[in-house]
Amino acid sequence: YKPAGLPSAPLKSRTGNDALSFMAALFPELHHVRGKNEIECGLLHRIDTDTEGLLMAAATQDAYDFMQDLQTKGGFIKTYRASCTVKPDNAAALGGFPPAPANFADYIQRGAADIMSFFRTYGAGGKAVRPVTEISGKAAVKKVGQKKAYTTRVRLLSFSEANTELECTLTQGFRHQVRCHLAWNGLPVIGDELYNAGFGGEALEFECVALDFTNPVTGERVRVGTDFF
Repeated sequence: YKPAGLPSAPLKSRTGNDALSFMAALFPELHHVRGKNEIECGLLHRIDTDTEGLLMAAATQDAYDFMQDLQTKGGFIKTYRASCTVKPDNAAALGGFPPAPANFADYIQRGAADIMSFFRTYGAGGKAVRPVTEISGKAAVKKVGQKKAYTTRVRLLSFSEANTELECTLTQGFRHQVRCHLAWNGLPVIGDELYNAGFGGEALEFECVALDFTNPVTGERVRVGTDFF
């Protein structure tokens, strides 16, 4: 479980001030796993620095390879909890967003909905992202990296103008996917400096609360959630 403000992994070089370094100090075998790049070892699930919640790393190469394949097949599910405000003009205030589904905040009150888009980097230094759809402009479409659509499933937990609680799940994610998808649809996360046009210095109210996956040894489905800690 990573606190807010701590990077999930080394950003450029190994300084020790990141969650993966703390994990590897407890479980040195992580260093022997070959992941997406050498510096991230067996890290399977990471979250943004300002986000708190669950991470996952593999301690063996077989487990890492199994989980990567499982993720490709949609069997590794991540669940986030988000506290949001209702701001229909949020995307317009930030700029760079395509038209969003109409009245999404009203629609989500019915229970659950899916948000789907491609993504592109956006802004100075590419710090943010923006969704891209079939009605985005040609310039935006050209900036799409992977020609792959990403889906966020949103379920309503409680609703008010000032504090709407949402549960968001995804199988394969793009950087800032959930936060950007919510902001695009007029439900920016409270305390989101990048995607909430009304940001006022509050702490980010966004947490990875559960991971669902198949145990690579037993083949059984497993759910690890913050309610277990």
